[in-house]
Amino acid sequence: MGGLALGSAFDSKSGQMIMVALLLMVGSFYVGNLLGNNAPIYISQGSDTSSSSLSASSSSPAISTFINKVSLTYRETPLVIPANGINICPLKFNEYIPCHDIFFVKQLLPSLNVSRREELERHCPPLEKRLFCLVPPPEDYKIPIKWPVSRDYVWRSNVNHTRLAEVKGGQNWVHEKNQLWWFPGGGTHFKHGAAEYIQRLGNMITNETGDLRSAGVVQVLDVGCGVASFSAYLLPLDIQTMSFAPKDSHENQIQFALERGIGAMISAIATKQLPYPSNSFEMVHCSRCRVDWHENDGILLKEVNRLLRPNGYFVYSAPPAYRKDKNYPVIWNKLVDLTTAMCWKLIAQKVQTAIWLKDENPSCLQHNAELKLVDICDAVDETKPSWKTPLMNCIQLRSAQKDTWKLPPRPERLSVYSESLSKIGISKEEFTTDTSFWQEQIHYYWKLMNISKGEIRNVMDMNAFCGGFAVALNGFPVWVMNIVPSSMQNTLSAIYDRGLIGSFHDWCEPFSTYPRTYDLLHANRLLSHYKSSGEGCQLEDIMLEMDRVLRPQGFVIIRDDDSITSRIQDLAPKFLWEVESHTLENKEKQRETVLICRKKFWAIV
Repeated sequence: MGGLALGSAFDSKSGQMIMVALLLMVGSFYVGNLLGNNAPIYISQGSDTSSSSLSASSSSPAISTFINKVSLTYRETPLVIPANGINICPLKFNEYIPCHDIFFVKQLLPSLNVSRREELERHCPPLEKRLFCLVPPPEDYKIPIKWPVSRDYVWRSNVNHTRLAEVKGGQNWVHEKNQLWWFPGGGTHFKHGAAEYIQRLGNMITNETGDLRSAGVVQVLDVGCGVASFSAYLLPLDIQTMSFAPKDSHENQIQFALERGIGAMISAIATKQLPYPSNSFEMVHCSRCRVDWHENDGILLKEVNRLLRPNGYFVYSAPPAYRKDKNYPVIWNKLVDLTTAMCWKLIAQKVQTAIWLKDENPSCLQHNAELKLVDICDAVDETKPSWKTPLMNCIQLRSAQKDTWKLPPRPERLSVYSESLSKIGISKEEFTTDTSFWQEQIHYYWKLMNISKGEIRNVMDMNAFCGGFAVALNGFPVWVMNIVPSSMQNTLSAIYDRGLIGSFHDWCEPFSTYPRTYDLLHANRLLSHYKSSGEGCQLEDIMLEMDRVLRPQGFVIIRDDDSITSRIQDLAPKFLWEVESHTLENKEKQRETVLICRKKFWAIV
């Protein structure tokens, strides 16, 4: 979102503009007015953890004292909140990701299919093994640098890991610059810059006559995205990218991407479907993504086929596309056989990249099925969410009616009423009402938060419905992760049909992201949905996860039943949140409570 405006910001003078803005950013940080008071509240981690105190730093005009303990605490049943507030996890847990915890995964290894990289997928520990304490920021954490400067520079202390700079510096992923990390825009197969690489892909697809946007690419899935420079440099074309990578030896790559203000999440393509709807992307991109597409009868390529829209592109930049040594020719021949069996067309092969077109040809698929080259899936209910669904080693045939429906480009696509909504009983009138409602509410929200547009970058709508909230933010310098709970109707297909991005998720479990990655969380009628969902889904569990993924001084906006909002007002101080209660009209023109919560900036010393 905000991609077209970004294009004008990064023109031929972008280097000068970024450096000037960066100097202003650094200067304003040190005088303490980048985002209000940037000094954290300090939590003393002494030997007497029963009464650890939190006090504002010396730069603050006042001293505040709190009684939250620093104590490693696990989730207990029944859940009891300490009278002195939620405990603080010890500092070493500052990057805790419950469902991607390498120590827990190691215990599971004997039962996992390591040959298919199942260990890289989500594995959530049972409740009694989940931490139930507030995740602290690392030492010397600073309020993140604002977009668009953050595309190229972030504070080193916020992601203080050097391995990527050491092993990928020669490919221009990331370099160290004093207190900063600098992202030149390179990648393994585009070390001279993503912009040149993106233009080359456009030339290959259009036969030198256009770019990716003119080729009809609106939404891209970037597999094994690294630090997401590919996604960052697609924004000037108003191309929305869902970037993902596993938590593996490429240390903290998704954390770097999110710190930069680029949409990304932890995920892996291994044994289960990715948490995105079918037919959602015009392009799936793999640049040295470390995925063995040729193995296991091409089952991972069949997942790509599920996700690609008709006439979508699979871009493959990897050694088998151009090298003739080792076993690369064997791998390439397997890829050619598999893609041919799926009736894809190899439309371009140049430099280090091959590009296939997903050709919608039912007669070709049926012919290849008769020859036992590919299996056709049984009828699939596409209204069901792709959540914890095993991969299917088959190809889904699309109906002729679906083939005739073509989506417009952005921004016109933002207004599309998807045929998938009519199938689940959401009328066009309800869709239009939802869109108009959020256009109004956004202006109220920003007034209530009392901030400028530029202070928010990473946004998550935790219960996105039709994506109206994200559409209303289209003119803001933000990107939005639209979440559709897996226990609700599948409206995520319609969200993708609007040119937006998002994921399925179950809020009874933690999300696949690092701590401190979102500036704003929006929870409309979310918490009441989980009210009777049992242990692990209680209000306090979801609030703890909100706190984990929220940046210091970040906001949570909550609209829900009065019983829910009243309880949150009681609990918020125990989470070290500030909370204000306001009243706004809902879609039915009835007054309802809206909570504006803000996470305090605190740190352990």
